[in-house]
Amino acid sequence: MPLHDAHARTINYLRISITDRCNERCLYCMPEGFTDWKERQDILSYEELLMVAKTAAVMGVTNFRVTGGEPLVRKEAAGFIRDLIRLPGVETVGLSTNATRLKGLAVEFAEAGLKSVNISLDAIEPEIYRRVTGGNVADVLHGIEAAKQAGIIKIKLNAVLMRGVNESQIWPLVEFAAKEQLILRFIELMPVSMPEVLNEDNFFPVAEAKRVISANTEMQPDTRAHGYGPASYYTLPKLGSAVGFIGAMTNLHFCDSCNKMRVTADGKLRPCLGNHEETDLMPALRPHMDADHLRELFLTTLRIKPAEHLFRENYQAGRIMTAIGG
Repeated sequence: MPLHDAHARTINYLRISITDRCNERCLYCMPEGFTDWKERQDILSYEELLMVAKTAAVMGVTNFRVTGGEPLVRKEAAGFIRDLIRLPGVETVGLSTNATRLKGLAVEFAEAGLKSVNISLDAIEPEIYRRVTGGNVADVLHGIEAAKQAGIIKIKLNAVLMRGVNESQIWPLVEFAAKEQLILRFIELMPVSMPEVLNEDNFFPVAEAKRVISANTEMQPDTRAHGYGPASYYTLPKLGSAVGFIGAMTNLHFCDSCNKMRVTADGKLRPCLGNHEETDLMPALRPHMDADHLRELFLTTLRIKPAEHLFRENYQAGRIMTAIGG
């Protein structure tokens, strides 16, 4: 039986964060100089995470995504994904990563059964990418190529839009994604980490990104299902590619079909990214795992899942994005 929340939405997608740590310092995820990571004993073990996933699957959740922080900084992540894929009731498992470490791990993940990867790529120009993340875009490009060569068949690129930072990269990213035959998604900046992350000066709506693209090539609405999230898609016939848009701030119906919840690395079940409500799963996991108690906590969390996020209401993030989970 599928899970439903108080608003009659079907919940069939669970994002599982396996670490709060990241090897990059994105402008929109983490404050400069941040070092307040959770200690190892405060992070769920793989065994505990699998227990959470198993409970969700028994309750009707079928789609899972492994996130961070940056999931590839945690050892044996491929083994966890292999075990997650094998759980009864699990239909799809994806990975979200910045791909800077993917080159050396792509084969291992492919052999574990991984077929879907979402990769953060906010710029293709090296200096702009370095400004956004502090990292090297060449590492990401090598990771993308390694994933393709390893046989990971579904690769999406995610770019967060920031005025004054990377709007010049919209068309170059479209061209790169088309050349590589990858789906690209543009995401509106959200106040997910710090109050100063989002302001009137740096917000760049997806409608404006659409105008940039349509000025360069024809766009046609695409009704095909490219995933399980809220993105709207368009085909670019002349390029033979597709591009998606996630407008959490400007789309007033963004939450109408929300189908997901999140598990943070430290064991909190979060029903909405843009809301502080959380349920602590630790009492059902330590000192002993209790599947019945976990089920009760899932149901409790479903009851408090809000109708919509609070991002448009001067939202003040309580935790940085890496702690919440991508």
